[in-house]
Amino acid sequence: MAWINGVESDSVSVSDRAFQYGDGCFTTVLVEEGSPRLWPQHLKRLQNTLLKLNIAAPDWSPISRTVMSLAQKYPEKGVIKILISRGAGGRGYSPAGCQQTQVMISDFAWPDHYETWQQDGIELGVCQQRLGLVPMLAGLKHLNRLEQVMLKQEIEVNGWLDAVVLDIHDHVAETCASNIFWRHGQILYTPELSQAGVHGLMRAHVCELAKELGYCLEFVKSPLDALLCADEVFITNALMALVPVTKIQSETYDERSASEAIMKRLYTC
Repeated sequence: MAWINGVESDSVSVSDRAFQYGDGCFTTVLVEEGSPRLWPQHLKRLQNTLLKLNIAAPDWSPISRTVMSLAQKYPEKGVIKILISRGAGGRGYSPAGCQQTQVMISDFAWPDHYETWQQDGIELGVCQQRLGLVPMLAGLKHLNRLEQVMLKQEIEVNGWLDAVVLDIHDHVAETCASNIFWRHGQILYTPELSQAGVHGLMRAHVCELAKELGYCLEFVKSPLDALLCADEVFITNALMALVPVTKIQSETYDERSASEAIMKRLYTC
């Protein structure tokens, strides 16, 4: 069951543009001890994305109240997802005549395997499929996720937990479900995402913490080899926070100095 425009429901109109065209955006919030982590940042990202997509903004006050109320269900950890659609409309791509913006809020249990990943790290594959370059939508957490669906199929076929994803120019972009960082000495690298990929909230948070810890941060368009020869690699997203990478292809990574330092700050901020 979910909350749709403040009403409990498990259905939406077949003419809703989220269903018809992926016309909308979403964010997924980690709940800890009854509180939604990074909620102001999640809210700001939703607002900015709607502005870029030219979707009418809903009333944010009841949305925040619902999120805070649902968060109280989880004294340890949980997840809240907010999905916003342009609403129901007629046939065709034109958004003219759409009904009111639809806001769908749902909650579910936190995937507890993330705790094991945080402690033990994970191995990454490398996907053969490539992300297209779409500067109009790059960085946004929009609803058009077919690339990620296809990447996830490749990952599951190969038995990986996650995998590095390159763009069509063979630059490292992200993983299927996370942003990626790697370290050489005191320099921390993460892909520049003006053409493809998602500007993750945890990515932004980690960037701030890394600078505070004295790391030089560079946003780059780098080939896979630059990642493979790193001293340390880790991935981030809002739900799992930060997870060390132990192996990519034949390369192994034992260093965790940056990830451990950032992780300590992550839970005190």
